[in-house]
Amino acid sequence: MDRAVRILIANRPRLMRELLLATLSDQSWVEVVGEVLEIAEIPDHVHRTSPDLLVIDADDPLKRPPLCDVLLHQHPELRIIAIASQGNYGVCYWTSFAIQSRNIEPSEEGFLAAVRNLAEITPKIRAAERQEPA
Repeated sequence: MDRAVRILIANRPRLMRELLLATLSDQSWVEVVGEVLEIAEIPDHVHRTSPDLLVIDADDPLKRPPLCDVLLHQHPELRIIAIASQGNYGVCYWTSFAIQSRNIEPSEEGFLAAVRNLAEITPKIRAAERQEPA
């Protein structure tokens, strides 16, 4: 990987946030650009830090968090992983022509696999945006 994947962690449950940070701290290809404690502060932090990936909590695993729609329309290059700790559920959201999603395995390895996938495709997306070869 050419550069670290920039990740902003914005999970409300403190324990979940700390577990995610501990999981990511062992990865040399990850740069955590910040932590957000309040939902209302997330858009500002995304704007200021320009993360490749935002990790948020999902209250209802059957519904896309409304914040995803707002952020993906403002930052179409952003990827969002929403984790529902109560439902043992995780999903990754992104946009192309419409907001897309894919379930992820609700485990440390499933989370890291989703982040690793993002790390591999981000340089290709950026090159396509600049219309350069990857």
